[in-house]
Amino acid sequence: MAENGDGRRERRERNRDAVIEAVLEIIAGGDLEPTVADVAARAGVSARSIFRYFDDIDDLCRAGLARQRERIDPILLRELDVTADDPPDARVAAVVDQRVELFETMGHVGEFARHRAPFQPLIADQLTFARAVLRDRLARACEPELADLPPEQRDAIVAAADVMCSFEAYRLLRRDHNRSREDAARVLRTALLSLVTAGVVAR
Repeated sequence: MAENGDGRRERRERNRDAVIEAVLEIIAGGDLEPTVADVAARAGVSARSIFRYFDDIDDLCRAGLARQRERIDPILLRELDVTADDPPDARVAAVVDQRVELFETMGHVGEFARHRAPFQPLIADQLTFARAVLRDRLARACEPELADLPPEQRDAIVAAADVMCSFEAYRLLRRDHNRSREDAARVLRTALLSLVTAGVVAR
């Protein structure tokens, strides 16, 4: 019996979804240069059929990153559960814990996005947006300690703190320093608290 139009559409969507999940699984495994052949084998479809769903490997990778973005946005856009009245160590812990959760969820896909960003303006724009959200959240969390500092000093501290707690710094701690998630988070909390309270001590 011939497959009807709805059946064909459903099969097409299932196959397309399988291809997107396959490329994400490959990247998550540490391969930052996925090939059509590898994706097809992982998804259980023919290499030729992939081009029914995507223009090329770049188009497929953009779709994969869009899928990953759907998964990390609830973490990225979640407001911190602290107020200015909370002690600095609680606010710093909230900043670091959110970033660690986000970075762990991103994993190698975060590295892949940074690998592709110089060649993909859309990916670069998404990274710029995510970094701006995290930087603004950090600045607001540390505002009680920084509010009375001269603007130039305050901006410098926020910039340094943002770099200190960046995805790149976290991956360095996890991979090159071989630290556990918990230990890397502890390092970031200690360093960030020292940095943002240094201005208070120096006044």
